[in-house]
Amino acid sequence: MRTLARTAAALLAVTTFAGLTACSPPEKESASSGTGAATAASAADLGGMDALVAAAKKEGQLNVIALPPDWANYGAIIKAFGDKYGIKVNSAQPDASSQDEINAADQLKGQDKAPDVFDLGSAVATANVAKFAPYKVATWADIPDTLKDANGTWTNDYGGYMSIGYDSAKVPAPASVADLLKPEYKGKVALNGDPTQAGAAFAGVAMAALGNGGSADDIKPGVDFFAQLKKAGNFLPVDPTPATVESGQTPVVIDWDYLNVAQGAKLTGKIQWKTVVPAGAVLGSYYVQAISKDAPHPAAARLWEEFLYSDEGQNLWLKGGARPVRADAMVKAGTIDATAFAALPKVEGTPVFQTEAQTAKAKEYLAANWAKAIG
Repeated sequence: MRTLARTAAALLAVTTFAGLTACSPPEKESASSGTGAATAASAADLGGMDALVAAAKKEGQLNVIALPPDWANYGAIIKAFGDKYGIKVNSAQPDASSQDEINAADQLKGQDKAPDVFDLGSAVATANVAKFAPYKVATWADIPDTLKDANGTWTNDYGGYMSIGYDSAKVPAPASVADLLKPEYKGKVALNGDPTQAGAAFAGVAMAALGNGGSADDIKPGVDFFAQLKKAGNFLPVDPTPATVESGQTPVVIDWDYLNVAQGAKLTGKIQWKTVVPAGAVLGSYYVQAISKDAPHPAAARLWEEFLYSDEGQNLWLKGGARPVRADAMVKAGTIDATAFAALPKVEGTPVFQTEAQTAKAKEYLAANWAKAIG
């Protein structure tokens, strides 16, 4: 399931940074490889945006990977970029994981089919910084320092918070994690996967920990909560899918807010699916954007980044329910899509982003205790 593959790689916070396929015959490298675009650290290095656009159009193609069209509105983003610049976007393995992206770059290195850009979970990005080409987009100053590498090697792009999605016709609106223990939720609460294997489920347990006196350093209260949920008969051991949500089999789903919001949008007119980020349990995570240093279309890769971090690109992510990294700056400038921004679930409390060490510690605890708690 794509959701699990993506979120499994996305759990580590940005603070952890200091920092395809079967083999195919080698193909001729892009004519632009090794030119100025491949080493350009900004559009200015190529003579400005007009020069970058011209170089990208000359290449004519862009290779992306692991971008499902229904994930954070990537289908619309890809179409908008292609239409705007007349560049063909080759989208490979839309259901692949972050690690699959890196594997494809290694396997296809030197070929025209190799990925030009990456959209990665922080854990995979941290381990592969040496594969990235430094680049600073025109809107670089709008991105908070904690959400980017000072040299432009990687930049956070969009993210979200763990949430509770629910069929408002079948259950009352939960205001807190603890509300899920109430009788009204009996046999109705699903977690997106096994938290010892799936990232979304892991984050769900971490969210529950925050809502029950735990912290980024202590996931035990989250495990205890799910043990209570099972004992109360409220925990539903079914992996939720769009089909189970629409059929009513999983009327409450713990998952990332942008996925729950997107689910609600798809089901408009069928069921009243709503999303809440529980107060006092705000667990966040961002994805990482980077350019491959071996990109066969280096100018197009850089133009893609410029598009993603432009107001247009950021608002397209926002329309997909994801929270764009430039949101604060765009609110101040009045360039954010106010309707889409207002539609995001409200957040009360200080967001928590787990570090690599905290995540590793939590995973160890889960491996030793999860099965016993809900077995």
